[in-house]
Amino acid sequence: MNVIELERWKPSEEDPRKLEYAGQPMAQEVFEELKCRLESMGYLPDEYFLLDDHWKNGRNIPKGADIFCTTDYGASEGVYLDVYLKWYDENQKKSITRSFITGKTLGENGNDLDRMFLISSAITKAFHGDHATHARYMKIGGVEDDTGGSVVHLSQQEQKVIIKALVEQRERQEQAMSQTEQLLRRMTGSITEYVNTVGMRPLRMSGYDKAILAIQDGEMSVFQELCPKVLAEHTDDLLIAAAGRPGEVGRRMMALVLANDVRFSEDVYRAACQKAVDIADGDRVRLLLTAADHYVPELSPSFHGEMASYAHTDHRFIATEIIKHCSEEQIAAAPPRLLEQFAADHDHRTLSALVEKGISGGSSAWRALHMLTYEGRDSWIAEELLKKRMWVETDDYGALHACVQNDAVDVCKLLLDGGIDFDVYQQWAKNHPCDGHEKTMQALEDHWSEIQTKMAQVPAQENGGMTFG
Repeated sequence: MNVIELERWKPSEEDPRKLEYAGQPMAQEVFEELKCRLESMGYLPDEYFLLDDHWKNGRNIPKGADIFCTTDYGASEGVYLDVYLKWYDENQKKSITRSFITGKTLGENGNDLDRMFLISSAITKAFHGDHATHARYMKIGGVEDDTGGSVVHLSQQEQKVIIKALVEQRERQEQAMSQTEQLLRRMTGSITEYVNTVGMRPLRMSGYDKAILAIQDGEMSVFQELCPKVLAEHTDDLLIAAAGRPGEVGRRMMALVLANDVRFSEDVYRAACQKAVDIADGDRVRLLLTAADHYVPELSPSFHGEMASYAHTDHRFIATEIIKHCSEEQIAAAPPRLLEQFAADHDHRTLSALVEKGISGGSSAWRALHMLTYEGRDSWIAEELLKKRMWVETDDYGALHACVQNDAVDVCKLLLDGGIDFDVYQQWAKNHPCDGHEKTMQALEDHWSEIQTKMAQVPAQENGGMTFG
């Protein structure tokens, strides 16, 4: 596989033979590519392998950054692997080192330490190259000069024997396929390259299997050759696999599948979108959602909102981008829990966008209002949202009740102004005790009386109810 780049380069428009700087990659994208490679080789630490919070939510890798690892026993338990970024900050005129990724293993003996050092080595090679003789350079039927043992201390001839046996095992022992593929990648760098070099005789591997391996190995040229041959029968699987392959090569593979102008079920397309979200590729998610109406016949109106809700769980910055590009119709059909999710974040800007585009509070309204008005910390946000538009159903007495319990008088008044009937609420509240909020209830009774008085003064033909926005 190619090394993971910490800078982006593209062919020059003036001279395509030359490359020109094209900006910095997103840190999460680099992390997902590395994680994908380690997982494919069975090299993920067994407890966790996590991106530092500083680099989440769309932050880019600093220009000129390099990467290095440290490995050691933990202070109390386990073995830790820390990956750092180091760069020179021109503004501060100094070198900066910041934690990038942390991995931890459950075990804490010598073997666990050795394994974490192997993972550290794999990470270093992923970014700096390993200068090894991989499958594409192996001699067939001959033995190269043995320049040193591998991690398992095998000569290259011995490695070839084991690799051949592993390839055969992959074909004949389905249960051990995952572990076999991991070992093959450790020893050859790429299963696809090895198969293309030494062939599969007398073994057989289907074109579909090769295409999936090409996606996993990031072999674009192989995938370009195989895709047209297997696309008709395996369109759904290829889209989902390519959508979840991190990095630029994954985007190109997904684009190749979509370029054939096929159609997908909503479930398949949703799975592909979720895969793109899972690897934190905002550009890929946006591409899929922009083209969703074209590739999915009779797409559900709530689809884009559902994707925003899904993204919010682990990749909130992608959720906000989805909402930013959604139409009013798409947000109006979005699941009400989306409003609740951003209320939990107290995100005034995104909540405002949702309300302005027509989201309904639905069954989530009372929880959203409770979170915003609890202890009065963000009651002002609830007030601003209700002044924009009445997004709470007029028979949602639970929403009013949540605000009464939090003594958010001004928010309660806006709900009454928006059409909730206080007399009916009082009857409803008899089955939902709310002791200790007498002052709030008295203030609402006074406000309700004012509303009734004003309505009585309006001519009958103009008395059509009160709404916001």
